Amino acid sequence: MDHAQHGYSRPEALVTTAWLEAHLADPNLRVLDGTFFLSVQNRNAAEEYHDCHITGAQLFEIDEVCDKNSKLPHMLPSPEDFAKIVGDMGIGNDCHVVVYDATGMTSAAARVWWMFRVFGHDHVSVLDGGFPKWLREGRSVEEEASAPVHEKRDFKPMFRPHLVTGLEAVKKNLQSQADQVVDARPLARFKGETPEPRPVLKQGHIPGSKPMPFTAFFDKKSMTLLPADGLKRIFAEAGIAPARPLLSTCGSGVTACLPALAAFVLGYEQVAVYDGSWAEWGNQPDLPAELG
Repeated sequence: MDHAQHGYSRPEALVTTAWLEAHLADPNLRVLDGTFFLSVQNRNAAEEYHDCHITGAQLFEIDEVCDKNSKLPHMLPSPEDFAKIVGDMGIGNDCHVVVYDATGMTSAAARVWWMFRVFGHDHVSVLDGGFPKWLREGRSVEEEASAPVHEKRDFKPMFRPHLVTGLEAVKKNLQSQADQVVDARPLARFKGETPEPRPVLKQGHIPGSKPMPFTAFFDKKSMTLLPADGLKRIFAEAGIAPARPLLSTCGSGVTACLPALAAFVLGYEQVAVYDGSWAEWGNQPDLPAELG
């Protein structure tokens, strides 16, 4: 979607603002606002959506489309629950889903992209540069408009367990080191120098994991994903081998999806996200944590 010039192996994972505006009227296009804020940010995603959003976009809240029985934040729902929610939004298996968020590439657009892929939907893309780029360019928005109403669609999920990793598998990986673990949190949180935004028993990171702050993956001015050469440099400097399995983690499984997206567009074949991330690991009294 206009990203071939960036050298990506899978450019279809992204769409440009120009492409999206030109296709807003496509009958099988579904645009989702996946904005998510931490409580410490004192911003409300639903309120901001209702104030202003891309024309035709629907709100997709990861704290609503989740496992409500889990004590952990926004864990994946069951395939059946996911299918019902997106089907009620008018999203079928034949739809092209485009996800954006209010902060560019720093919120939950990559998380929503990953969720659709976990449940078997490949025709999903992230809006490169997100809402900030869209607004800068003066593109079509709605203010205080009701969400579009689409007829319900039948969404048949196909769960892909290889894209998501749980606690036991990460514990086993401490010994096997089969997966290369990267941590997308800011460096100070990775080192344990600043507190987590959620209550945890311990600071630091999973032993053996490599710091890969999510802010490294995009251009700070345009908020667009770096070209392939820039992404490859980030993985190379962290000592990541493209041919080996990659496991991405963060605070609660949201920004972990940005390294996963970057690896995907580069053509990595084995990329998973640790859904519980530090919100789970950091609250296990018997598990090790490294500082520094």
